[in-house]
Amino acid sequence: MIGEFISKYYVDPIIQGQPYTIVDTLTYAALLIIAVFLVYLWLRRTGISIDHDFALSLIPYVVLGGLLRVVEDSGMIPSPYHVLLVTPIIFFVIFAYTVSALVIARALEARGTISQYSKGFAAAGIGACILVGFILLLFGLGVIPVAGYTPTLDIGVAVIILTMALSTSLVIWAALRYLAGWSYVTDIFYKLLIFGHMLDASATSFGIDLHTIPYVEQHVVGSALIDATGTAFSMFALKVAVIVPAIYILELYRKEGNPALWYLIILAMIMVGMAPGIRDMVRMVLYV
Repeated sequence: MIGEFISKYYVDPIIQGQPYTIVDTLTYAALLIIAVFLVYLWLRRTGISIDHDFALSLIPYVVLGGLLRVVEDSGMIPSPYHVLLVTPIIFFVIFAYTVSALVIARALEARGTISQYSKGFAAAGIGACILVGFILLLFGLGVIPVAGYTPTLDIGVAVIILTMALSTSLVIWAALRYLAGWSYVTDIFYKLLIFGHMLDASATSFGIDLHTIPYVEQHVVGSALIDATGTAFSMFALKVAVIVPAIYILELYRKEGNPALWYLIILAMIMVGMAPGIRDMVRMVLYV
């Protein structure tokens, strides 16, 4: 009974690439919350300050997660190894690389090789993004052949999606900053939070309503909303309905709560918007 349940809701969706269900969605959300708290405890024990510089140095790893998902989508990784880059297993892969890079960066700082470990840590993430991005470029150009795939590199798709994301982000940010009077949204992390989720909404709406390949929404809430409204552009309303009150609550928590944990929470929120947004956009550029 338990084995069938696990197979139906967790194993089969990973292996077969099925859309998310309410069961695995709630499970992964709970695991993310637990993971954030455990990482917080581990960082405190190791003496690593969870501050602005450290949190900012983690952003490249969010981008890396999105790019690696496209590597799996491309078919370059043969079965069964491709499951290493499928949610939720990819989280452990990214975590292992992130922790390794962090430990090495700290060791290099202790030896005096680098002046600040956060810079070396960020460089490791940026370097990995460049490497994976280059591999995807070669794939799109046909240098790395995959059976059944016609090499495609449509940069215009990225331009449209990024323009949509940037323009909607600017409108929302300006409304919060100047109409609502929330001066704290000038913080880079609030800007990244808004942009990450607008990128996700832009990629989803373009992919489902405008792209020549019929992409589908895999998440439960988004899929239900799109079915109800008849358009994927309704994702913008959903994102605004979520991130605006989230920003307000996050700022209240930062003032009255734990600043270190605030950084990890907002990073997790940035990740769940930006990583799938990057993945979807790059997929559509490559037509995979």
